[in-house]
Amino acid sequence: MSERSGGAGRLITGLAWAVLLLGLWLWGREITEVNLSSPTTGDAAAVGRPLGVALPAAHKPVKAAKPQRVDVSALHIQAPVVPRGLDGGGAIDPPPYDQAGVVGWYGDGVEPGERGTSLFVGHVDTETRPAVFYHLSEARPGDEVRVVRDDGSVAEFTVDDVQVYSRRDFDPHKAYGPHHGDRAELRLITCGGTFDKASRTYTANVVVSAYLSGIDEAPTKAG
Repeated sequence: MSERSGGAGRLITGLAWAVLLLGLWLWGREITEVNLSSPTTGDAAAVGRPLGVALPAAHKPVKAAKPQRVDVSALHIQAPVVPRGLDGGGAIDPPPYDQAGVVGWYGDGVEPGERGTSLFVGHVDTETRPAVFYHLSEARPGDEVRVVRDDGSVAEFTVDDVQVYSRRDFDPHKAYGPHHGDRAELRLITCGGTFDKASRTYTANVVVSAYLSGIDEAPTKAG
């Protein structure tokens, strides 16, 4: 069963988010007390970067601003973004299931558009229906991710890598660390792999990587 076809009707417990134990060294905003336990089950696959895809040049990082909304037209994602912290196990606490259409941003981390890696998480499904990141594993290099920020600007990111990481062999530094230290980068993260009925969790995580490729500045107010 594919990561997307068997989504609805499954309960993803908090344990499914254990793979999001980022260590949250946070690439310049180090938090040393976060759990770095590795996942213990799963399989791995990678979409990666297909040959022949021309990607735009990276835009230099911009002034920090908090995210309000994320739009990925290729994946039919249009969702509000809310800041989230860590749960009791040291993982990013995703939005509650009654807000399955909302994306969580790690609010103590990097703001999208500034130098470093900004982290967005969302559910793939709930017990009864697909959730906000149900189509995330369909992302391909070249797709555009637009993040509306609270200063009125829109940070435009370009997907450059899509990976499905096994929980068994998960390496948080590889999954969440910056691809280029001088860029503004974004990670979109959800559950993937196959659904384990015994543990009621997924066996892997989908991690979509993107980099800042443009900025649509806030309109200047007339004097």
